[in-house]
Amino acid sequence: MKDPENKVAVITGAASGIGRGMAEAFAAVGMRVVLSDVEEPALYAAAAELRDGGADVHAVPADVSQAPDVAALAESALRKYGTVNVLCNNAGIHTGSRPSWESTLDDWAWILGVNLMGVVHGIRTFLPVMIEQGEDAHIVNTASIAGLLTGGSLYGVSKSAVIAYSETVHLELIGGGFKPRISVLCPGVVSTNIFNSHRNRPARFAEAGPFPTGWSEDAARQGFALGLSPRTIGEEVLQAIREERFYILTHPEYAGHIEHRMTQILHGENPTLLPMPGS
Repeated sequence: MKDPENKVAVITGAASGIGRGMAEAFAAVGMRVVLSDVEEPALYAAAAELRDGGADVHAVPADVSQAPDVAALAESALRKYGTVNVLCNNAGIHTGSRPSWESTLDDWAWILGVNLMGVVHGIRTFLPVMIEQGEDAHIVNTASIAGLLTGGSLYGVSKSAVIAYSETVHLELIGGGFKPRISVLCPGVVSTNIFNSHRNRPARFAEAGPFPTGWSEDAARQGFALGLSPRTIGEEVLQAIREERFYILTHPEYAGHIEHRMTQILHGENPTLLPMPGS
C-alpha cells in the first residue's frame, strides 16, 4: 500500500500503548482510524484527544477475545466509513512470568483468548471483507520479540503462535493471488502499561496464579518507561505497510538472540538464554 492517505484503519488495543502510537502515526498521514479497546474510558479519551488534533476517528469498544464483539466492530467500521483497508490486531495482555505450571487455567484462557484468539477473530472477520473489496489492504498482527526468543512463559507462547499464524496467512494470501498483505510486529520493550494488564482482567477469569517472587509493579513501570515510544513503533508499522514488509523488527539489539536460538535449533542443542540487552 504505497499511499495510505484517506485509507481506513481499524486498530484494536488502541486506547494506549502501541495501538495509540499506530493511531497517531496513521492519522498524521491522513488516514481515517477506527479505535477499539476493552477499556472504555481510556478509549473515548484517546478518541477525543485525536479529534482535537484534527484526526478523523471513530471509537468502538470491543473485547477481542469475543468473536461477536469483533463482528460488531467490523459492522460499525463499515457503517461509518464504508471500507476497511488496514487492520491492526494489536490488543494484548501479559499475565506475569512465573513457573508455567503454577499458572491457572484462567491465566491460560485469558492470555490466549486476547493475544491469539483476538488475532484469529480479527482475521476471520475482516480478511474476507478485504478480499471482497478487491483493493490494496494490509493486516498487522502485534506479536513480540518474545515470540522469537527462548522462554517467555505464557506470553511467549501466545506470541509465538501469532507469528506462526501470521506466516501461514502470508503464504495463503500469496499462494491464492489475493490482494491483501500481512505483517507481524515483533517489538522489544516499548513504553506501555502492558505490565498492568490485570486492571482489565475479566471477572470470569478471576483465578490468577502467583506473581514471581520479588515482582514489583513500580519496577516494571520504570523499566517499561525506558522503552521505545509507541509513536516510534507506529511510524515503523506505517513504513512496513508502505513496503509490504512482513517482519517488523523494531529492536535490532535482539538480532543476536534470535540467531542464538536458531543456531541451537539447527544444531539440536538444548535451549539456553543469553543476557538481555542492557542487563
